[in-house]
Amino acid sequence: MANGIVTVCVVGSTAGVTTIEFEPGALHDLNGLFEQLAPRDGEYRHHQRWGDDNGSSHVRAALLGPSVTIPFTDGDLLLGPWQQITVVEFDTRPRSREIVMQIVGE
Repeated sequence: MANGIVTVCVVGSTAGVTTIEFEPGALHDLNGLFEQLAPRDGEYRHHQRWGDDNGSSHVRAALLGPSVTIPFTDGDLLLGPWQQITVVEFDTRPRSREIVMQIVGE
């Protein structure tokens, strides 16, 4: 396909997908923002219900969202020079993730 859109989606409720300049400063800033919005040591009813520690992971993933859709033209993704599609893992333990990509175009 030459022109269209591609959606990139992570399967799971404790990870998200975004675009970012994947460099240490921007990653530090993003992590800092999520720590302010959904602190790891916060009180989450999810912990009470399931006896685990990843309530902040679910909240963070819900804020970021599970997918991004990017247009492409002439076979090239229309991203900025430093912009990269990034899967962000929020869980408190290692996970295997399935990434689904769906392409629509001509």
